[in-house]
Amino acid sequence: MTDFDSIEYLKLGNKKQQEVYKILSDHGIMIKLKYYSPILTGTIPINIDIKNSDLDIACHFINKKQFIKDITKYFSGYQVFNVRNTVKNGFETVISKFQIGLYKLEIFGQNRPTKEQESYRHMIIEDKILKLKGETFRQKIIELKKQGFKTELAFGVILGLGDNPFQELLNYKI
Repeated sequence: MTDFDSIEYLKLGNKKQQEVYKILSDHGIMIKLKYYSPILTGTIPINIDIKNSDLDIACHFINKKQFIKDITKYFSGYQVFNVRNTVKNGFETVISKFQIGLYKLEIFGQNRPTKEQESYRHMIIEDKILKLKGETFRQKIIELKKQGFKTELAFGVILGLGDNPFQELLNYKI
């Protein structure tokens, strides 16, 4: 299984993964976020991204005000920077978006450990399914994503999950 805790695996990945590694490294993104246990999640790490896929970085904060202050300090100079507070699944959440060149980044912070957050948990399960089901399955997921399906919904369609694929994927038995 891939060690997603660090972005080192991206160096040996496909062309886009190598580009993402360079962007994250050159801009010190993960280093700037190191106190927040950052993990790159989403479709790029597991090679089911499409052209407009963004870089999702899940983070864990204890002090929301400090997290917002640090994000603003480090990233407000980038294109289309914004930050907002919300509540997701009952957890305080901070979402910041900005752009580096052609890549859109989203920093998603919650007041719970990164590996307990849905984006990480979905990615781990999706990675296992992709490895089990093979290349044809992966291509079907990508095709649905190109048609506008969110990742979890694409998995839900192909796997025959019920009405709430976001939750059912978390409970999927491999």
